[in-house]
Amino acid sequence: MKLEDLFFLSKFHPNPSQSQAIQHLDNPLFLIAGPGSGKTRVLLWRVINLIVFKKVDPSKIFLSTFTEKAAKQLKDGLQNILGLVTNQTGQKFDLSQMYVGTVHSLCQRVLSDRRFVADRSRRKIPVLMDELDQYFFLRKSNFWEEFLARIEMDEETFRETAKSYFYNRSQSKHYTLQSMMSLFNRWSEDNLSISELREFTQQDDFLDKLVTIYEMYIEKLAKGQRKKVDFSLLQQEALHLLSESEHVEQEFEHIIIDEYQDTNSIQEQIFFKLAKGHKNICVVGDDDQALYRFRGATVENFVQFPERCEEYMGVTPTSIKLSINYRSQKQIVDFYTSFIDQEDWSRPDNKGFYRLADKGIQAHSQDTRVSVIASTNTDQETVAKEIAELVKQLLDEGRVSDPNQIAFLFPSLHTKPVQLMKQALEDLGIKVYVPRATKFLELEELMAMFGLFLKIFGKPEDLGYKGSYREYFNWMDQCLEIADQLMSADEKLHNYILQKQAEVQTAIRDYLLLMNKLIEQGWEPGAEYLPEVHKLVFKETLGLSQVAIKGLGSHILDRIAEKKKEEGTPFSLQYIINRATSVDWSVLDLFYRLCGFKHFKEMFDLAEQGIDEGPICNLSQITKYLARYMDQYQVVISGKLLAEQRLVQTLFSGYLYALFLLGETELENDEEQFPKGRVPFLTIHQSKGLEFPVVVLGSLHKQMKVQRTEEIVRPMIQRDAEPLDQVPTYDAMRLFYVALSRAENLLIIANPRGRGVSTYAPFQAMLGDGTVRIPQYNSENLAVDSHQDHSLPKVYSYTSDYLLYQKCARQYMIFRKYGFVPSRSQTMFFGTLVHKTIEDLHNRIIAEKGLRV
Repeated sequence: MKLEDLFFLSKFHPNPSQSQAIQHLDNPLFLIAGPGSGKTRVLLWRVINLIVFKKVDPSKIFLSTFTEKAAKQLKDGLQNILGLVTNQTGQKFDLSQMYVGTVHSLCQRVLSDRRFVADRSRRKIPVLMDELDQYFFLRKSNFWEEFLARIEMDEETFRETAKSYFYNRSQSKHYTLQSMMSLFNRWSEDNLSISELREFTQQDDFLDKLVTIYEMYIEKLAKGQRKKVDFSLLQQEALHLLSESEHVEQEFEHIIIDEYQDTNSIQEQIFFKLAKGHKNICVVGDDDQALYRFRGATVENFVQFPERCEEYMGVTPTSIKLSINYRSQKQIVDFYTSFIDQEDWSRPDNKGFYRLADKGIQAHSQDTRVSVIASTNTDQETVAKEIAELVKQLLDEGRVSDPNQIAFLFPSLHTKPVQLMKQALEDLGIKVYVPRATKFLELEELMAMFGLFLKIFGKPEDLGYKGSYREYFNWMDQCLEIADQLMSADEKLHNYILQKQAEVQTAIRDYLLLMNKLIEQGWEPGAEYLPEVHKLVFKETLGLSQVAIKGLGSHILDRIAEKKKEEGTPFSLQYIINRATSVDWSVLDLFYRLCGFKHFKEMFDLAEQGIDEGPICNLSQITKYLARYMDQYQVVISGKLLAEQRLVQTLFSGYLYALFLLGETELENDEEQFPKGRVPFLTIHQSKGLEFPVVVLGSLHKQMKVQRTEEIVRPMIQRDAEPLDQVPTYDAMRLFYVALSRAENLLIIANPRGRGVSTYAPFQAMLGDGTVRIPQYNSENLAVDSHQDHSLPKVYSYTSDYLLYQKCARQYMIFRKYGFVPSRSQTMFFGTLVHKTIEDLHNRIIAEKGLRV
C-alpha cells in the first residue's frame, strides 16, 4: 500500500501544499495555516505517514493540541484510518503509548513517565488544580491571614491598594483575587524565579509585597502529602524534570504542535527541549488568529519561529503555507483578508513586520453569490429586530437545518447589543443558548434546582452584608420562589421535599441527642469507641430515631471496630455518632432524584427528542460543580454537618457564592458543538476553531486597552515583542479576523448607527455604499441544508458505548452524550498493587542496565 492508495480509500484529495506538508518529515517545519485550510487533516495525515509508511513507533510521537476536543478528534481520526490499513494489510497498530493531548495533559504524562526520570524511579505526581481550584485555594481565610501578616498590611488597606494598582472596578476580595491569579500565572508562564522578580521590586513597594505573596503561594502548594500545582506551575514542573537529564532529548523523534501562536514562553522551552535531539519539530498556526495574550500566550513564538529554531537547534525550518480556504464562500474570504490588511503591521525603520505577510489566502469556492451582508444604518433596537427577522426567515424556509447552525458572535456578552439581539429573537419564538450573557447560576433550571436544595437544607443566615453578597442573597430568595411554584404545581415533588426536610431534621435531632448523652456520660468525642461500653448506652437515648439506632452498630460493625483497635486506628465516639446520624444520600444523589420529577424530566424528554438541548446541557454542568464541591468539602451528609450549619455555609455561603461571583461558564461537549433547537450566542474567543453556516457579528465595538498584567510583566522579560501601545490595536484586529472567518455561507454584520454606538475604524471604511444590506438580500442565495460535516470520523467503544446504549439508551444519552457526572462511580482496584510492583521491578532493572526503552 502507498500513501496515495490510502488517500483514495479515505476520499481525501490533498492540494499540493497539503501534500508537501504531509510528506515533509525530516527537520523543522513551519506550517502557516489560514482559516479553513484543512490543517487538522494535514496533522492527522502527517502522523499516519509517520506510523504506517515511515514505521515510526507511535510512542516516539509527541502531538500537542490546544483543546482536549481537538485531541479526541485526532485520536478518533487516527484509529479510523489505521483501521482501514489493518483491513487492507493485516498490520495492527497500538496508539496507547502515543503522546497526544493538550500541553497540560502531556506535561502531566511526562511527570508520570519514568522515561524522563534519570534512574526511572517512581515520582510523586503533583495534584493539578484548575482555575476554579486555584481561585478557592487563594480565597481561603487562613491563606489571607498568613500573607497579610507577612506583608504587614490589614485586609482593607491591601484590597484598596490592589484596586488602585490593578485598575480594578472594585476593592472586593473577588476582584483582588482575580488580579493576583492573573499576575501569578503570568510569572509562572514566563518561568520567572523569585530572585528575578525581586530585581524589579526595589522601586515598587506593593509589587514587592505581591512577590512575597506569590512566594508564599508556591510554598503552600508544596506542603502536605502531595504537592499541588496550578496549570502554569505544572509546566514549570515538567520543564524542570526535563532539564535534569540530557537523554530526554532523544525520547521523541517527532514533535508536532498545533495552534502554536497561542503558546507561552515556558511551553516553547519544553517543545524545543524535547525536539533538540532529532530536530523534527513541526509547528502549525496562524498569527492572525492569536487571541490568548491575556492568558500569557506569546504570538512572537510563532512569528519568529524560524529565528527561534536557529537559536535553539541551529537549523532553519522549511516554511509551507496552507492558503486555500475550504470553509467559506469567496466573498467571505475576500472580506476578512481585506479587513486584516487595513492595519499597518510594519516595524519601525522598515525592518519587516510584526505580522507574517503575503499569506496568499484564497477561497477554494469560486461561487460569487452574495455572502456578506450588513444591517441598515439605523438604531440598535431596529437592527436587532431586522437581524432576528432574517434569522426566522432562514429557519422557516429551511435554509438552515437547525437554529444551532446560526451563531451570534460578540467581543463580550455583557453588552447592550447582546440583550437586544436576544430579546428580538425570543420575541419571534426563537430560543437562544447564551449561558455567558448572564451569571450561570441565574439560568432558570439552575435556580429551580438550587431553590429545592434551599428548601431542604435551609438558607444561610442574613448577616446584613451589602454589595455582591446582598445581590447573592436576593438570588437565593428568587430560587426559593421558583421552588415554591414547582412544589405547588407538583404534589409528588411537594411531598418529596417534605420527606427530605424531615430526614434532615431527624438527623439533626439524633445528633444533638447523642451529643447530649455523650456530655451527660462525661465522655470525650475523640475517645476510643468500645462497643461493649458505649453502644447500649447510646441506643437507650430517649427520642432517638430507629434509623440512628440501626446506625449505631451491628455485630459486623463491632467486629470491624475490634479489628481497627488491633491495628491501632480505633473508631472514635465522634465517628460513631456521625455514622449513626448521616443521611444515606449525597448532594449529587439528591440532584438525580429531583431530576425524576415532572419539571426536570420534561427537559430530558426535549433533549431526547432532539427539540431543545439547552436545559439538559446546563443541568449537566450542575453535576460537574456538585462533584467538585464533594471533592473539596465532603461526601457524607452527617447530623453534625447539618446541626452546625456547615453544609449550608460551605455549599451556599462559600462554594455557590464564589461561582456566583465568577459568573461565567461555557459548554464543553465532545459530541455536539451546541444544543440543538437554540441559537448560540458566543464570545469570539469561544468561536475560535469552530465554523457555522451562518454567522452574525453582533457588535463592531471593541474597547481597546493594555492589560495591567501586561504592563507589569513586560519590563521583566527580554523579548522582541510588539510595542505595548500597539498591543490593543493588534489584538482587536485579530479578534475580529477570527469572527469574520467563522462563517461558511453567510456572514451578517450588525452595523447600527446613532447615539452611544461605536464602530471599530476598519469596518467604517469597509461597510460603505457598495455593501449589500439586509432588505436587499435574497435568501435564495443561501443553499438549503448547506451545512457540511467537516469533522473527523468518530470512534465508538463496544463496552463504553454499545453495551451501555443496549442497557439503557437514556443513561447513554445522559452520561456519554451530555457528560453528566455519575453520583456514585465504581473504581476497580483489582490487580493495581501487583501491577505497580511489577512495574517498579521492571524499571529498576532497566535503570541498572542503563537501557532506555
